[in-house]
Amino acid sequence: MSAITRDEVAHLAKLSRLALTDDELSHYATQLDVIIGSVAKVAEIAAEDVPPSSHALPLTNVFRADEVRQSLTPQQALSGAPAVEDDRFRVPRILGEEA
Repeated sequence: MSAITRDEVAHLAKLSRLALTDDELSHYATQLDVIIGSVAKVAEIAAEDVPPSSHALPLTNVFRADEVRQSLTPQQALSGAPAVEDDRFRVPRILGEEA
């Protein structure tokens, strides 16, 4: 037995203000029936003793360890800046901020 009928799809389309043809109604009814059936299968399998999870396998920190490495000097970092002041990028003042 179908979980969703063609008439129900037509009703949903009307509520969503979608103009669907007869062929589209039949097509979407079939697709939605498959989707609802798949969700029902998952609901049957899901047990209360299985905790919800976001991944199939447990994850630990997937980031690499922080390492101190050679970096740019302030002079190298600021070498391409159009304006520099006190070893910092100089930018125009905005929103009437006071110094």
